[in-house]
Order: sequence, then C-alpha cells, then structure tokens
Amino acid sequence: MNAISLASPLTLPCGVTVKNRFGKAPLTEGLSDGWNRATERHVSLYGRWAAGGSGIVVTGNVQVDRRYLERPGNVVIDGPQDAEQMARLKAYAEAGTANDTVLLMQLNHPGRQTPRRVCEAPVAPSAVKLALPESAFAPPRAMTAEEVDDVIARFTHASKVAQDAGFTGVQVHSAHGYLLSQFLTPLVNQRTDQWGGSLENRARLLLTICRSIREACGPSYVISVKLNSSDFQQGGFDSDDSLQVVQWLEQAGIDHLEISGGNYEEPSMMGSKTSEGRSVAESTVKREAYFLDYAEKIRGVTKLPLMVTGGFRSRAGMEEALASGALDMIGLGRPMCVDTDAPNKLLAGAETVGTWEKEIKPPKAGMGWFALNLIRHGDGLDPDTAMTGEEAIKAYVANEEATAQMLEGR
Repeated sequence: MNAISLASPLTLPCGVTVKNRFGKAPLTEGLSDGWNRATERHVSLYGRWAAGGSGIVVTGNVQVDRRYLERPGNVVIDGPQDAEQMARLKAYAEAGTANDTVLLMQLNHPGRQTPRRVCEAPVAPSAVKLALPESAFAPPRAMTAEEVDDVIARFTHASKVAQDAGFTGVQVHSAHGYLLSQFLTPLVNQRTDQWGGSLENRARLLLTICRSIREACGPSYVISVKLNSSDFQQGGFDSDDSLQVVQWLEQAGIDHLEISGGNYEEPSMMGSKTSEGRSVAESTVKREAYFLDYAEKIRGVTKLPLMVTGGFRSRAGMEEALASGALDMIGLGRPMCVDTDAPNKLLAGAETVGTWEKEIKPPKAGMGWFALNLIRHGDGLDPDTAMTGEEAIKAYVANEEATAQMLEGR
C-alpha cells in the first residue's frame, strides 16, 4: 500500500507539480457566444472551480474546427485569433489557473458525432454512420488524406493558442466515440492507407498529434490524453488495444492520462459497464470507480500519471483507490456541476459528495440536470438541486435550441 493521501502533490513528467490528487473532469459547458468565443460565463464558472481546490481542472471540449461541433455552444479555436478572442481566452485562463490550479484545455473534433443541427455533412475516418436515429446525426463521409493532415495541424495550432493564452496544458480527447477514437476502432476506421488497418496505423493520428503538440509547445507544457479503456462493442477498440496504445502514448511523451470508456452507441462513460463489458454492479460499484479494474491493468504496462473518472463519491473510496496504487488522481465530474467546492470539502474531512444525485427522477434526465446547474454557475447563480428531471429535460432542450438559433442568426 502506498502512503499517498488526497492532499499529496504529484509531479508530472514535464516537471509541472499538481498540488493534490483531485482532477475536475472535463464537462461540456455550452457557454460560448454566437461566434463560439469564450465569455464571462467561462470566467465565472472556472473561477469557482479553481477556488474549489482541485489540483487539475480540465475544460469542456474546445473544438478545433468550427464546421464540426459537439454542441452549438462549444468554444472553437481555429485559424488566426484576433485580439478580442485572445483577450477572452486569457481571462478564461486567468480565472481557471487561480489558486495554484493546473488548467488543461480539452481539445476535440467530434467527427461523425457532430449533431445534424450543427452540420448536415459530418466527416469520419470512413463513411460509417452512427447506429442512432438519423434525425440526430447525418451520415458521414470519409475524410481525405489532406483532411487528416489538416486535423493534425488544427490540434497543434489550438494547443499553441491555449499556451499563449495562459493554459497550463491541453488534453487531447480520444474517447467517447469522437474523431480520434473513431480512428482507433476498426468498426469505424476501414481505411486502407497509413491511417487504417493495423492498430499501429489506427493509432497513428493520435500519436502524431501528441508529438506535434510537444514540438510546438515545448518540454514543460502539459499534454494529457483522454482514452477509452474499451468501446464495449464487439469487434471494436478493446482493452488489449487500449493497453498497447497507452504504452505508445508514454513513448510519445505525454504527461497525464485520463481513462474512460464507451461512445454514443454504447454509453458506458455513464457508468453502465466495466472495461471488460460486465455491468458495474458485478464488479466495481463497491469500489465506486467505474474503470478501476482497467486502471489496475494499466499499472502493469506504464508509469504515466493516471486519472480515473466516474463513480467516486466517498472519501473512503477515493483514499482506498489511491492507496492501491492503481491510479494517481481522482477525477470528479458530475459532483462538480453542483458543488464546485467538493475537493476543498473532502480535503477538510467531508465523507461524501454528490448525495443529491439519488433524487433526480427519472435518472436518465441527469445529463440535462447537471448541464443546467453547470450553466447556473456560469451565470453566477447557485445550483438548483430542487429541479426535477422532467423540468431539466425541457429546459435543456430549450437551451440547446436557443443556442443553435443564436449561431444561425449571427
């Protein structure tokens, strides 16, 4: 057992020291303005998260191509940034790095998971459509080789902009079925060029992006990757593939790894399955962390600092997971949508966080419920824990429609 506490600092391979073992996991915000720029709502929200005591705060996904968004209110960094946008990003970074917080900008490209309300012609490694209603997602077309090269340049450019704005580093999103994880799975990546076929080829885009960011941003910039432990789909990206990719990522020189799982077709990131496809109730619910079984495997193949997100709610469960040596950081997502001060409270001796979750009815309304409370923090308001699930669903849909109309009318 390791003598590591929740308050123990952690030094990343690049030399940056994280003050404790808490990481605010990335959560989509939808707080941009009509030109997909950062706003005062980001400053308010990230100021609260920084004050809340988490050692690392990872932003919601910032898109590298405004043609392809995860949702209408994403911040986008593509092309030259004018003075106004840089000023907005610098204010965002200043708020999020307060209180000695390591702030990572999560960079993403949704690929075929671009909603139809945003784009009628999404792209993917190959022309394989989502097994979901076409009313939500249009069938994608296969990317050209030139477009793949362009994605590398876009991730690199956005990373440099984030560095210039004052972010401590970036997290490359290669999980949950977005573009980079689409390249990893043979179910979606059916290419026959250097970007498809073998696992080495399918992982080439992710690894090339990480190396390119390192070259552009230097040795002391934090590079994190969010990676699926598995997609939980037969014939797809599995845990053995993931373990190999982790080893390649370490060789590529990244500093931090966050583990999750699933995608839109198989949403295991919501806690429905373990990395081996069993239901959570069979193996991990007692230990709280949905992906802890995979974290234990990863320790056998890498020394990368590892953050596991999903399911942690009690201080005892967090301390036990750290003491086991299977992970280095506790990722907190949903609890931070409501209680932005959760890390401070746990460090001060609180026993649990997120006890109000059990009251959300129906449980599937949770995504909208958490998203709306996150938005309330951005608006400088207190969370509304009395909001019902039904109210949350209606208000969330209305918010997304209003944001989409704002983009259309700009």
